[in-house]
Amino acid sequence: MAVVPLPELDKLAHDLARERHGSYSERALGRAYEEYLARRRTPLGPFRLGADGREFSTFYDLVADPTAGAESMELRLDPVPPPGAAWEFLRPFSRIRFAADGSADVFPIGEGDPTRVIARFLLREHYLPRTQAEEDRAAGGGPRVALPTTLRSWQEGVAACRTRGLLPFSVAILLYFPDERISYELDLVRSLLLSDLRAGRLAAPRRVPRSSRLSWRVDRAVGRGDIPLLAARALTVLVESQGLTAVEMTHVFGGVRETVDSALQGLATRGFASFDRRTGTYRARLDAFAPPPLAPDGSPTAPSGGSNPALRTSVQELIAAADARASCPLCGDPLPPGTRGILCPRCAAEVNAG
Repeated sequence: MAVVPLPELDKLAHDLARERHGSYSERALGRAYEEYLARRRTPLGPFRLGADGREFSTFYDLVADPTAGAESMELRLDPVPPPGAAWEFLRPFSRIRFAADGSADVFPIGEGDPTRVIARFLLREHYLPRTQAEEDRAAGGGPRVALPTTLRSWQEGVAACRTRGLLPFSVAILLYFPDERISYELDLVRSLLLSDLRAGRLAAPRRVPRSSRLSWRVDRAVGRGDIPLLAARALTVLVESQGLTAVEMTHVFGGVRETVDSALQGLATRGFASFDRRTGTYRARLDAFAPPPLAPDGSPTAPSGGSNPALRTSVQELIAAADARASCPLCGDPLPPGTRGILCPRCAAEVNAG
């Protein structure tokens, strides 16, 4: 397992960020790099990257070439891990080919036709060069050097690295299938696909599959970048469950229980989760990721379920299940996120044209 050395990342930061990556930023990059290497995850297998018919040894080599990745990109597992327990909570694949429009083809292991999906690029751990003056200004309450807070296609993510000098250490590839969203995390420093954090630590039946529509809403909230990494990961696990205690979540994430409990309390404070004191269970508030329905007078209605967390969660489960089955009565295709009408846009256009 080859590790991209710090001098290589330092040189790339100098080439991309130029004067913003001075001695202060060099030291900060070194600290962030060492801290990242100290945190190890279970690898599923190594990967290789290709772009426009060429192959690159690392993600950073691809970023360093300003002409690469304009038309297409491909992530290929080499060797391909066999199906089995290592893929728990994930869908096995051999390679993924990303198109410039944000879609992707997921190729199964062995023979079989690829599945067309929507793919997005979500930052996990990263370093963004900044000067000491910028850091001092932020420490005094001024604006921080920040990245645009949106989910991006792979091509847009690579472009952001080149224009802002961003150095991702790990990223999540979010693949929106017709029935659910699957998140694959990549260790870019070691060129490894990582196993799901829950694999071997949480019983698979505890996972509740969610619709791609609901997951998209959750991912957009996480993609704003204002939720700490541990809390963001905990939120995703909570959403895909009927509720978990701090002890169970600590078993999933490892570390000190107080740290995990603090992250969960932060989610509750922000309204993303509820806490049942009788059972010690945290539950995701699914209604936090969708606009509330409107009353006849146009004002938002109160959330269903009152103050009972278990009852409110049950109501939210029904709403999520109905949302997952929302489809056009004419063609049967799933209705896109945010659709308020009965028909999908294509059928609505045809009806109006008629």
